Amino acid sequence: MDKVDYDARLHAVYPAGRQMSPDALRAWMDAFARHVPETRPLVWLDLGSGTGRLTPSLARTFGGPVHGIEPSDRMRAQAPAHPAVTYAAGSAEHIPLPDASCDAALLFFVWHHVTDREAAARELHRVVKPGGTLCVQMNFSDRMPDVWWFRVVPEWKAADRAQFRTEDEVKGDFAGAGWTFAARDEVTWRRSASLTEDYERLKLRSVSVFELMSAEVAEAGFARIEQALPSLGDGPQYETNDLLVFRR
Repeated sequence: MDKVDYDARLHAVYPAGRQMSPDALRAWMDAFARHVPETRPLVWLDLGSGTGRLTPSLARTFGGPVHGIEPSDRMRAQAPAHPAVTYAAGSAEHIPLPDASCDAALLFFVWHHVTDREAAARELHRVVKPGGTLCVQMNFSDRMPDVWWFRVVPEWKAADRAQFRTEDEVKGDFAGAGWTFAARDEVTWRRSASLTEDYERLKLRSVSVFELMSAEVAEAGFARIEQALPSLGDGPQYETNDLLVFRR
């Protein structure tokens, strides 16, 4: 599968298309807090921090410092400043941090983009302190989220599923590098205040799966959605995602 280039187009639509409300951020911070020590401050690595949609929240919640490491220059350039956050170029395979320098690390919708998973899992093991925590949020090919546009356009779901590995395969990726699986959590968060808002964001095509399908498949899907919209409820839109937790 081709690597998604966030510098080509996605950087321009990602902040508007993937922004999180304060309530959504709180739901994720509460989930991370369930799996780390109550001690504060905690040093975090936000690996694949993108436009920094979670990075400052990690600093506010856990005290920081937080290191946002992101390979895309154009994504990283849009990340918001925070006194306890630093952003730097890097990748999962080459993290520019010292050994045992972080209490916890986060990969939020990142692992499916990693090319050398074995090297990345080892590199994460290097930078997280003994006893530290690794939080991995992603979709799994055998546990895809139930979002409304997949119900309307199953072809998109098939294209999206092809990006991901099974839950057991992902667990194996980290076990091979010395990580111990600790827990699987489920996090339900409000993605949008209404179906209308959700659809306006979807039309920005800020989700990476649109980079992996033809324009014809995408346009056919949007045409089908336009027909289906009147039959769909316009209330708040929630999503439930899996969070895997590992210990160093």
